[in-house]
Formats: sequence, C-alpha cells, structure tokens
Amino acid sequence: MKTKLTLVIEDEVIYNAKKYAKKKDESLSSLVEHYLKAISNEDRGSKLKKGISKKLNPKVAKLKGVLNIPKNFNYKEELGNILLERYNKLK
Repeated sequence: MKTKLTLVIEDEVIYNAKKYAKKKDESLSSLVEHYLKAISNEDRGSKLKKGISKKLNPKVAKLKGVLNIPKNFNYKEELGNILLERYNKLK
C-alpha cells in the first residue's frame, strides 16, 4: 500500500534532487523511498566497539577490505606530504 507524504524542503535541494533522479532515470519519490528504507532497515546486529549500531553504505561496504593498509599508517601525515609536494611544484 502506498501513502502520500508531504515534505517541506528547500527549493534548491528539490531542484538538485530532481536533476539527480532524472539522471538515474528514477522518480524523486522512488529515491526518497529507497533512502528511507535504507535508514530504517539498519543492521541492528552490527555494533561498533563503543556499542553504537551503524551500517555502512552498500557502495562503501563493497570497498571494505580492498586495500591492505599498515596498522601504523597515518593518513593525515600522508595527505600533508602529498599536498606539500603538489603545491611546492606550483611555486
């Protein structure tokens, strides 16, 4: 059974969402429905270390385990090095 739902959303958000839906060849209602299903069907069995329940986005979940990164990898330091290298070349 389908029920009509009225939402109040900023014009720009609606405009961009309609463009996105058209690109994906879906209706805006369908996108909203899929999103609401996704957030309401969270896997209550998966808990993080602190006891917070959270499910990964399916697109992100597919990528989980693809990279083998050392335990001591410091992404902030690595990102800083990359940015320094990039912008020092521009000078």
